[in-house]
Amino acid sequence: MKNIKKISRNMEMGFRRHCRSGSRINWRKLVLAACVLTTAIAILRNGATPYPLTICYLFPSVTISSFKTSSRTILVNESMPPLAVLEQFPHSIAPLGLVNSTLSYVSISDMERISGVSQEEKLPHEREEEKAVLELSPNISIAPSSMVNSTVINVSIPNAEERSKDSHWENLAHEGEENIKGEKFNSPKDVVQPPPTVSAPRKGSRPSRREKPALSLSPDQELLYAKKEIESAPIVTNDPDLHAPIFRNVSAFKRSYELMEKLLKVYIYKDGARPIFHTPQLRGIYASEGWFMKLMEENKQFVVKDPNKAHLFYLPYSARQLELALYVPNSHNMRPLLLFLKDYINTISAKYPFWNRTRGSDHFLVACHDWGPYTTTEHEELCKNTIKALCNADASEGIFTRGKDVSLPETTIRNPRKPLKYIGGKPISQRSILTFFAGNMHGRVRPTLLKYWDGKDEDMKIYGPLPNRVSRKMSYVEHMKSSKFCLCPMGYEVNSPRIVEAIYYECVPVIIADNFVLPFDEVLDWTAFSVVIAEKDIPKLKEILLGISLRRYISMHTNVKQLKKHFLWHNKPIKIASLKCIVESTKMEQDIKTTGGRSGSNQLLGQKHGEE
Repeated sequence: MKNIKKISRNMEMGFRRHCRSGSRINWRKLVLAACVLTTAIAILRNGATPYPLTICYLFPSVTISSFKTSSRTILVNESMPPLAVLEQFPHSIAPLGLVNSTLSYVSISDMERISGVSQEEKLPHEREEEKAVLELSPNISIAPSSMVNSTVINVSIPNAEERSKDSHWENLAHEGEENIKGEKFNSPKDVVQPPPTVSAPRKGSRPSRREKPALSLSPDQELLYAKKEIESAPIVTNDPDLHAPIFRNVSAFKRSYELMEKLLKVYIYKDGARPIFHTPQLRGIYASEGWFMKLMEENKQFVVKDPNKAHLFYLPYSARQLELALYVPNSHNMRPLLLFLKDYINTISAKYPFWNRTRGSDHFLVACHDWGPYTTTEHEELCKNTIKALCNADASEGIFTRGKDVSLPETTIRNPRKPLKYIGGKPISQRSILTFFAGNMHGRVRPTLLKYWDGKDEDMKIYGPLPNRVSRKMSYVEHMKSSKFCLCPMGYEVNSPRIVEAIYYECVPVIIADNFVLPFDEVLDWTAFSVVIAEKDIPKLKEILLGISLRRYISMHTNVKQLKKHFLWHNKPIKIASLKCIVESTKMEQDIKTTGGRSGSNQLLGQKHGEE
């Protein structure tokens, strides 16, 4: 105490000497310092913690007394601190203020009973403040309670229209209805809590405290949350990046894509020697698998180093490199490839726990080689459980499974440094050819096509390998850019790179391949921008094409132009291009087949252009 008095006396004497010396106080600096200090205190108080500190230390415990739904009131009786209530119901309880050291969300009549002061006795500004508080919280009120040091909150769940804006309410309502008449409401650990809805963070910014609960969800909880969010996706009416007519459900696709970019994590196995593993081939008709591998292994948005955080596990091998390394030319023996892949799966399943916990159902592979599906058949779990992204998506062979596997577009890349070279087409007015095809004669469909239409009709430009007399006047690419329809018949297998070529050159593809599951079929509505013809209808090909009205053709051509961006490969991935569309389709298949987390999961050498 003596020291305090001494310090005070010294300060007073120093101030007097300062005044006698004629020095002036700089009031501007003093006011500025006061403003800075006040601002700092406000920021620390309101920004350093998710809610004002007064909630944590001054408010009593809160008892949740009831949930009001559209049909009935569900009684619940569970005491929890106010901060826990705010975390449990973040969308309904705004940061609370203070009214005489009690919670501020009360009705006017309750205020009178609690305070003992009627509205007439209060000052005008006090009545206005109370009305403003009530207007800010229409769904929440605090009733007077006889319990000591506690408050009863009646939480009214919004109606269906309001609830559709945030599926978090739907989860709470369903969970609450199972706990009627005094039964305990499920604790937060028993309920899949969705990550809070937040705007996209600025580049380089750190996640806020309110975003951090999303980071604590397990991969299982995130998958369940994503599935529910996709099922209740808000309606998309006008999105500049998504042309609605080409999608089966543009709203579900957009919500799923948003969740993919926000939540999805992929682990890539490091095991496996080059060149079969981790060696992408970026040129030729099998380039899709190589470009996917390249961009995925370079990716920092989806790929994680900790496999415990992953939703999906990527098997980074190339079916094309597998053929080049192990297949003996002209041996007609694919068994060495099958056994090699079987041994690889057995190795990683013995070394890591991740394969065995789901029998491979959260693992995926990407193969564009024709042999891709067949190389999986020696290992039963690899063939039946693993998600396979395949170019050769033949539904008739029992390997590709709709609803679990993904059909991959087969893309011919001639110049890996400029994968988008020659992209684009001519307007409709400059497309004078009805339909065009040129290519090698292999498989069951192409010889039939040539039999009926080779040189039979001037409007039908259908050839085997493009003759030199024709190519000197107009190249293969120019033919496609000048045709209304481009034929895409199957070769040895159902898939054909001409589908993507036609889209690149803005020519409406005509697909002739029975049992072919079209690329991204679970997302895209192929009837909006292509024509699918059964093999038996090849003799009626011209009749079918001429039966398409000009109005419908213009719509299909417009849709092809809008579709093109989803099939492009870029040296660096961009939004809704090929890499992310493949990842999105793979994630969507995982979401669709997920019923209870992981335990419930059951989901080249370049050739002459156009001459494969």
